[in-house]
Amino acid sequence: MPPRLNLASAFRALSLRTTTPVSQQPLLSQKIAAAVPKLVTVPVARRFYSDNLTPENNNNNNDDQAPSSELAPPRSEEEVVSLSQQQHKEDNLYALNRLELVAYGLKPFDAEEEGHKYGLPSLPLPSELHKDHRYDDVMGQITRLLMKDGKLSKAQRDMAMILNHLRTSPPPKLNPARPLIPGAPAPNFLPLDPVTYLRVAIDSVAPLVKIRGFRGLAGGGRNLEVPAPLAARQRRRTAFVWILDAVQKRKSKGSGRKMFPTRVAEEIIAVVEGRSGVWDKRAQVHKLGTATRANLMNNQIKNFL
Repeated sequence: MPPRLNLASAFRALSLRTTTPVSQQPLLSQKIAAAVPKLVTVPVARRFYSDNLTPENNNNNNDDQAPSSELAPPRSEEEVVSLSQQQHKEDNLYALNRLELVAYGLKPFDAEEEGHKYGLPSLPLPSELHKDHRYDDVMGQITRLLMKDGKLSKAQRDMAMILNHLRTSPPPKLNPARPLIPGAPAPNFLPLDPVTYLRVAIDSVAPLVKIRGFRGLAGGGRNLEVPAPLAARQRRRTAFVWILDAVQKRKSKGSGRKMFPTRVAEEIIAVVEGRSGVWDKRAQVHKLGTATRANLMNNQIKNFL
């Protein structure tokens, strides 16, 4: 049975490569010369100490120049040590001059001195630049009164919404019967500064005194009521607690216009306009303090105060 593959046609498809005679092959030296590029000779100068005192030699034009004649000779070890000691003496003298300025109560570093890109801040630093006093003192106290269950970030978001509502609200209409605290800005300027808006509203309804009760001193087991002055933080805390009590009485739907920050902002606006019930509480406390101020002359009360 003949094979299926035709060997004659298969050999025709093969390409046969013949070898070059040895006499026609290039020599090994010729191959290396063709592969390696021509080398360019560049003059090289010696370098001693890399400092500003040693001039650089940039003359690379001719190979016949004498490279070592124009360069500075190397320094000895003694010269290097003397230069370092002199530099240390200058640094110490600079530091001593600055300490002398501090001893005289002067500023050791000038803000316009070279080396400072933006200048040095003036001392003492303002309180708002301190990390613990970045915000207004009233706003920080009120934010912590808004906080529940230790969620300070939630209280800060509520405070931001309250200030934004005060900023975007129209100017309040003041009530002459219930004036604001002396020194308050005009109502047209209050929305421009919501922090001042908040401070004016709280300080205007803050009570000056509180009523303390001394048990059994009035006779028959009754309490003897005596007025006591309040500090600034105590006055603001009492006023904002009253505002929060009034806010809780407002209707709430949980979100939208009736959410908690919006109700607080609306109550603050009502305080400035004289429509809030917090003014009645303040008047009641001051009236009771005026009626009970005679109890301060009690001999037993003097021992407690």
